[in-house]
Amino acid sequence: MPPLLPYNRAAAVAYAHKWAYGRNPQYYDYEEIGGDCTNYASQCLYAGTGVMNFSPTYGWYYINANKKAPAWTGVEYFRNFLVRAEPSPGPIALEADLPQMEIGDFLQFNFKGERFSHTPIIVQIGSPATPENVLLAAHSYDADYRPLSTYKYQQIRYLHILGAYPPEPGRNGSAQP
Repeated sequence: MPPLLPYNRAAAVAYAHKWAYGRNPQYYDYEEIGGDCTNYASQCLYAGTGVMNFSPTYGWYYINANKKAPAWTGVEYFRNFLVRAEPSPGPIALEADLPQMEIGDFLQFNFKGERFSHTPIIVQIGSPATPENVLLAAHSYDADYRPLSTYKYQQIRYLHILGAYPPEPGRNGSAQP
């Protein structure tokens, strides 16, 4: 198993603040066709890792609006990619509890009891980590520094980023396949 590259949490959070109420023109805005939250989360995560995974079906990458992995924009696919069992290039996470979370980690909400459908990033955590002092940034429900306690949801899960597996030899993490 290759060693993990460190996750630059500060870079991910700085990106989150910069684009919380705007759209980076390098990426398509999926707001009108299902939501932009996981696209934004992926952009933040990429800002902190710099490594994509170009596996056609099970990877995590963005080339353009029509050439991207399901995990780049899909809530469930994002989670499944991050908590995968087999090491492969790109970020890796584990499901955790609120006290284990750090800035740059992600939450996912299930609002209606059917499926998880929203992925914000943690941009600030007070001590102790309570819903009142965990602050989030997100797209679709555009927000920056929004307290976790202001969301009304049926289920929540926490994704703690551990780092990233390096790109495949000879391939830059941001290069096209």
